Amino acid sequence: MTHVIGVDAGGTSTRAIVVDASGSVLGAGRAGGANPNSHPPADAAARIASAITGALGGLDPAATAACVVGMAGVSKLSDPAIAEIFETTWKSLGISPVRTVPDSEVAYASATSAPDGSVLVAGTGSIAGRVRGRRMVSTAGGYGWLLGDEGSAYWLGREAVRSTLDVLGRGGEPGPLATAVLTEALGQSAVDAAGDRDPAARTAVWRTLITSANSEAPIRLARFAPFVSEADRAGDPAADRITTEAARLLVSNVMAAREPGETTPVVLVGSVLSPEGPVGAKVRAELAGLEVLTSTDGVLGAAWLAAVDAFGEGAPRPVPA
Repeated sequence: MTHVIGVDAGGTSTRAIVVDASGSVLGAGRAGGANPNSHPPADAAARIASAITGALGGLDPAATAACVVGMAGVSKLSDPAIAEIFETTWKSLGISPVRTVPDSEVAYASATSAPDGSVLVAGTGSIAGRVRGRRMVSTAGGYGWLLGDEGSAYWLGREAVRSTLDVLGRGGEPGPLATAVLTEALGQSAVDAAGDRDPAARTAVWRTLITSANSEAPIRLARFAPFVSEADRAGDPAADRITTEAARLLVSNVMAAREPGETTPVVLVGSVLSPEGPVGAKVRAELAGLEVLTSTDGVLGAAWLAAVDAFGEGAPRPVPA
């Protein structure tokens, strides 16, 4: 049976599904993060392979008519040595052809069939882009954790830690956000010491938090992002400032990716842009008046793009099992 494969490879998780010509999902697989900018490329390729293998199950890889891999950090494949790692992986899987595209393209396709529009992604990382013919033709942001990823979970987590350090360094009283960060990073004893009036105790916690944050992989800062949302809901002014700035930066990027007066859809995707979260709500408020759509499952967009490649424009959208 001829089928296609769609993959959504993000910074923290990778999903793959196999879809037939009718749009039915025949299998699904999952693995860890596969962004080659934040994970060793060989590990990223292996995780994509694991997800695809899980999705195929007992299906014949040679019956794959098309495969689209939406990948965060796809720019890494511009390095021939890195590209070769992934090409070797596709060959070892026995699937062909494989088309690797930015994760933002599959995110856009998951929410709309419209060929033109724009997309704003804010998960572990962030990027905005102009879409024409379902291909990204220009971008804003998306430079990775070191150079950007404004408004992303990584950015939110970094700002949460920086805000906590500011509280400790300036002798302020830890609020909900600082308390949550300290508890997660250092434990309850650090919270107790941070509330101590003894400057030496607070300084010790300040130094320990700096050391702890710098000793881990930068992407680990993303784990603090949920605390920002929770603290914002609790009325913490520090968290409100962070989410407001995140929304401003994200909206600035997506508007920079659009042409003046453009009326095409804006697709929002990623955990940070959830309608229930404060950043997502603030972004939607700033985009009022535009057609704003929400993508919740990029892997369906990847599979549909693969189906269009294999079966043409009339290919039905995948129907989750």
